[in-house]
Amino acid sequence: MAACRDYRRYLPTPRLLHSPPLPVPSTVSMTTNWKAAMGNYCWLLFIVLFASSTIAMPSSAAGPASWKQFRGDGGNGLALGAQPPVHWSDTRNVTWKTPIHGRGWSSPVVADGQIWMTTATEDGLQQFAVCVDLQTGAIVHDLLVFTNAEVQPDFHITNSYASPTPVIDGDYVYVHFGAYGTACLRRKDGSKVWERRDLPCNHYRGPGSSPMIYGDLLIFHMDGYDHQYAIALNKHTGETVWKKNREIDYGTDNGDFYKAFSTPILIQVDGQDQLVSPASKACVVLNPRTGGELWRVRYDEHSTTVRPVFDGVHLYLSTGFGKAKMICVRVDGHGDVTDTHVKWVQHKSIGSKPSPVLVEGRLFDVTDDGIIERIDTETGHIAWRERLGGKFSASLVATEKHLYAFDHDGAGYVFTVEDHPRLVARNELPHGCQASPAIVGNSLIVRTITNLYRFDDEDPQPE
Repeated sequence: MAACRDYRRYLPTPRLLHSPPLPVPSTVSMTTNWKAAMGNYCWLLFIVLFASSTIAMPSSAAGPASWKQFRGDGGNGLALGAQPPVHWSDTRNVTWKTPIHGRGWSSPVVADGQIWMTTATEDGLQQFAVCVDLQTGAIVHDLLVFTNAEVQPDFHITNSYASPTPVIDGDYVYVHFGAYGTACLRRKDGSKVWERRDLPCNHYRGPGSSPMIYGDLLIFHMDGYDHQYAIALNKHTGETVWKKNREIDYGTDNGDFYKAFSTPILIQVDGQDQLVSPASKACVVLNPRTGGELWRVRYDEHSTTVRPVFDGVHLYLSTGFGKAKMICVRVDGHGDVTDTHVKWVQHKSIGSKPSPVLVEGRLFDVTDDGIIERIDTETGHIAWRERLGGKFSASLVATEKHLYAFDHDGAGYVFTVEDHPRLVARNELPHGCQASPAIVGNSLIVRTITNLYRFDDEDPQPE
């Protein structure tokens, strides 16, 4: 393990660690000076409660306390309040570096000092869940979850057998390998609570959709060559609660155009929870409790991969392959809203694999071949663009101040969040990223093809 430093310097300093002992008043003092005594007690009680809340809450200068699912707790790639480093390398700002065996593109998820991810052997015959200690980088669990006698044909060389990102919920972590299996694990000891290996789907190019938690449900997509559906399992038992088959006109009998790899998001419209469930050729919006359809929007593209973003009024969807479009859709409709609720469509330079990020009212996107841009949310026009080169699969993440983008070859770019962003840094690692990064507190967690890194700013600049 390289460059391991004292992690305590990054912990928030409590304002008050010990309160003075509470005096025990005598009967006389309570009788003659009850007002003063009660005043002292109220004041001391306030100090104790304030100290407790100060210790329990993260520093006001720190970002999110957890990153529990793909693209963070909000599913949108945002780490508001965070101040992660803008400069790093294999030796600079490295708190620790831990090798991760096998091949897996799942993103790291973080809660309560644990980082979880999945990996697999190159041939896909063994699939693992790995837990790393956030503070030290030590491997806590390395669990063989599933063994496969064989794998599906037509696996794509750019994918892995461990691409869906886990989701953390309380004492449990849910790992998902598409049709190869889904399991609930206890985070404390790594024991398996339940598993499902009976859900049919020929992914054709390998699995990619990640699961999410909604109340007592674990929800994910199974959009393959032969079967296409969204499904909700009871997160406590693994039993199926609802299953919604895609009722989509794909316009062909070629199953290669039926598959998709997108992760759903949850939005709220007029007090109603809605599950935004992108598929090939259409995005279908469902009631997350029942799977019933609420509305949909159609498009021409297939193999939809990107997780959408939402601004409270509009949904921003990247439609997939062959040539992705970005669609801005109002969410107050019913039925098929394709002809009535699409505000704009941008046809040029849209990423098919990396998910965009919406921060400070600015929509940023990066293409698979390395063009990063800001899209005007009112018009859909490209307001700013810069060619980076390289290949990109990792989704964008952002704080209020900085935008982060990672490519396949080890380059990590940091831009300012402005109408016309400035390049702050171009950082290099020996190996690149297929997984999207995580931000917890002021730490940047990056999974490359070979290693997991935690970066912290050794010398943070004053505001």
